[in-house]
This record gives sequence, C-alpha cells and structure tokens, in this order.
Amino acid sequence: MSALFYRFLRRAAGLCGPWLFEATARLIACGYFLLSAKRAESLRFYRMLFPAAPTSRRLLLTLRQYQNFTTIHLDRFLHEIGRPAQFTSSGWEQLEEACREGGAILLMSHLGNWEMAATLLKERHQGLRLLLYMGVKEGEAVEGVQKAELRRDGVEIIGVDRGQGSPFAAVEALRLLREGGLVSIAADIVWRDEQRQVEVPFLGGTARLPAAPFILAQLSGRPLFVFFAFRVGANRYHVPLSDPIHVAKGPRQGHQQAIAAAAGRYAALLEEAVRRHPDQWYHFDRFVH
Repeated sequence: MSALFYRFLRRAAGLCGPWLFEATARLIACGYFLLSAKRAESLRFYRMLFPAAPTSRRLLLTLRQYQNFTTIHLDRFLHEIGRPAQFTSSGWEQLEEACREGGAILLMSHLGNWEMAATLLKERHQGLRLLLYMGVKEGEAVEGVQKAELRRDGVEIIGVDRGQGSPFAAVEALRLLREGGLVSIAADIVWRDEQRQVEVPFLGGTARLPAAPFILAQLSGRPLFVFFAFRVGANRYHVPLSDPIHVAKGPRQGHQQAIAAAAGRYAALLEEAVRRHPDQWYHFDRFVH
C-alpha cells in the first residue's frame, strides 16, 4: 500500500466512518492472503507450532493472521481521530521500580501490537523519554507514516539502515539509559547477515536473534523486560510485562554465556506467548530454521 493511498483512505474514512477503513484494509489483506508468496512461510510456521493440526486449521490461522494484521492500522487510525484504545496491564510494578532506579530496555516482538504498548507507556509515564530503535526499510510507505505519527506523539526514533551499522545509535541508546530513559528494540529480527547474532531453540528448530539488545543490557547494567500488547477485543489491549532479565558482565570469558542465557529466556517467553496468541504473529519472513 502506498503512503499516498494510505493517507487518502484515512481522509475518506474520516468523512465516512471507520468502517470504510476497516473494510478496505480487510479486502487488501484478503488479496495478500491469496496472492502473496509469503503465505507459504506462514503455513510452515503454523505447521511447526501445531504439528498435529490439519492443513485446514493452518490455512485458517494464516487467514486470521493476515486479517488481524489490519487491526494494527485500524486502531492507529482510531487513535488519530480521538478514539484511544482501552488497556489492561500486568507486571508493570517492576518496570516502574527500574525507572526510578535508572533506565531499562524493552524487548519488543512481531507478536501483537508493539505500537499500542508504546502509546500506553507514554500515557502512563508522562515526561519519560522513550527511544525506539527501528530498522529502516528501503522504499517504506505506510511504515514511514507510522514512524512520523509516533514522533508527533513524543516517541524518539532512531532508524538504522539495513545495509550498514550505526555506532551513533548504540551511543545514543547508552546515553539515554544513563539518563533514566527507556530503550525499545525488536529482539526477533536480524537486519543484516553480518550482524552479530545469537542462536536459540524455538519450536523444535533454531531462531537467530540479534545480539545487540542483550549486549546493550550487559554494557549498561540495566535490566531487560519482554513486553507484548495483545488485542483482546475491539480496540482493547492487554499489555503484560515479564520479570526483569539481567545480563551479567562477569569475567570476559563469561560474556557470551550470559548473552546466550538472556536470549534463551526471551525466546522461551516468546514461544509461550505465540502459543497463546498464534493469530497475532506478524513475522511474515522466515524466523525458525
């Protein structure tokens, strides 16, 4: 979907009502489900998630995955026109304690709607600095509009090109953590083949995670928190937060083991969550090898 069409659709829906936005988005999602080559990857993922399930169930899960993905854009549109989402949450007391003591690192995933979790963070912690560490997609359209809106809401974003590293991004993240802010990083996507990675067991296979967020936690001494934002109804979300994950510095020879242990803990939490909410998995590229 082009950015121009996306803006036109939002204006038209502003005049006619959210139903127009929802109907159009769901129709487009049907087209992707029928025509996209990535559908095969979703079917493969659900076969690994539910090996005993018949093909019909895996097809239904894939269809629901594509359809549920439209709610990310719909709920963002509702937020823009003054209909904010309703939230419930759990496990936030430890994050609030970490914020009082200093900064923390939030591990986001392509499961649920992380943008809604960012919105909740800004609402609950007025004045708290939140930095999203995001990859930049070449020729991005709707994603560019999304990032611009987050910036208007007061969320700081550092875009990292897929083709090259950015030492500045790491330095900025460390500085913000020292100042007591929150840094949010996607922990389930590797942007470049040469990027430092950690292999973890996942669904009977192996997933490759970026080592960067775990290294950042180790260097800064700040805890990691795994968080999701699951849609539990029309424009309603539940946002659970994990217990803190600490990545000990220790002797040099133990650095890698500490990083691997933290990454394994994240992967276990992600696998547990995706089993509970399989149709809110929005990782359309290969994740498990």
